[in-house]
Parts: sequence; structure tokens; C-alpha cells
Amino acid sequence: MISLDEAVTARLESHGQRFEVLVDPDAALAIKRGEFEGDLEDVIAAEDVFENASRGDRPPEAAVEEVFGTTDPLEIIPEVIRRGEIQITAEQRREMQEQKRRQLINTIARNAVNPQMDDAPHPPERIERALEEAGFQVDPMEPVESQVDDALDKLRPVIPIRFDEITVAVQIPAEHAGSAQARIRQFGDLEEEEWQADGSWIGVVTFPAGMQNDFYDLVNERTSGEAETRIVSDEDEISTR
Repeated sequence: MISLDEAVTARLESHGQRFEVLVDPDAALAIKRGEFEGDLEDVIAAEDVFENASRGDRPPEAAVEEVFGTTDPLEIIPEVIRRGEIQITAEQRREMQEQKRRQLINTIARNAVNPQMDDAPHPPERIERALEEAGFQVDPMEPVESQVDDALDKLRPVIPIRFDEITVAVQIPAEHAGSAQARIRQFGDLEEEEWQADGSWIGVVTFPAGMQNDFYDLVNERTSGEAETRIVSDEDEISTR
């Protein structure tokens, strides 16, 4: 379950009665769209249906049975969300907007590069400043993923930017190979790998281009700076970093 501070109220009025439930805002939107695939108990603040959630008042059991055909809260809660309205306060809206703004900035920074600077990643601070300059407003009621394209359209007149992936070949010396390769292979999509006769490991990993610095930091940390990395171009040419 989530805390009351994290929850918003979903409200349904039917048959002269009001029914309210307390739920995570993102989960509520996903349920309303028919896209929720998680465990309902993980995204609600109370396994209960209220007449007035702020006071803790409950509707008559007979009214609940009449409207929903059951008194089971776990069956009723999604129905209230789907058929009702999601209520958020001005403060909750500001908090949701700020949270999604940070998520949007991080998503773009992980995936975007600067095509005028040899496809170097854009730091999150640069993305943030550019969004502000472009006047882009994050919608707190929409998933971040659905706002990325609009944000990029706003950013392109302000900074050179594009989404891209990068493929890097990395060779890890034998003394670091056992532990390092396990972590590195999880960083992105492992395209191929090969153990060498001397115990070293070679892997080719594809990941969002904006995460290049994170990848190199990981490799250096896990190998004490002794690994070799090469960027694999589209033409399968290799260039040493």
C-alpha cells in the first residue's frame, strides 16, 4: 500500500450516493485507460470504499451492493476509478507536475545526444534550461512517455538534439571479468559476447546514447580503469574511445 500523502481521491456519484477511494495518481490514470498491469493492493492507500474519504465515512452497505453488485473493495475500487473522476488538490497537482518534469528531463537526458558535438550526451541541467526557454509545460495527468515527442519538438529550435542509441564493445581483463561482465551485460542489450583464452571477456552492448558517460563510469569502476572500450558504428567499423 501507499501512504495517504501519496494518494489522490477517485470519486463516483451514483444512485444518490458518493463513493470515494484513495489511490496512487499514476496508477489511477493507468486504470482509467485500461493500461494498469500491477497489483492493486500496491497502489491504494486503503482497502476500503468511503462516502467521504477525508472524514473516513463509509456508505451504507446496501447502497454499495446496489451500485456495484458486491461489497468487495478490491472489485469496487477499480470500478470507482474507471467510472468516476480523479480529484486532486492544487498542491497535489503541483507535486505531480514537478515529479513528472524531473522524470521527463531524466528520460530525455538518458536518450538524447547533441549531433553537433559528436553525439555527446546532453546534461540534465541543459535539458532543464532548454525546456524552460522553450516554455514547455508538463501535463501532470499524462504519462511522461506520451509527452516526450512534444517536448522534443519544443527543444529542437532551442538546442541541437536527437534520440539515438550507441553500441559499444568492451574488453575486460581476466582479473575483473567475473564480476564486471555480469553488471555490464545488464546495462543495455547484449548484442554478442565472447570469453577469450586468457580469461578476458568481450561484450558488445547497445544502450541509449545519452547514457554513455554512465556506461564508461560503470566500466571504469568495475575494472579499475583497465578495460578497453570501442564504439561500434553502423558500418561495423570500430573507433577507439
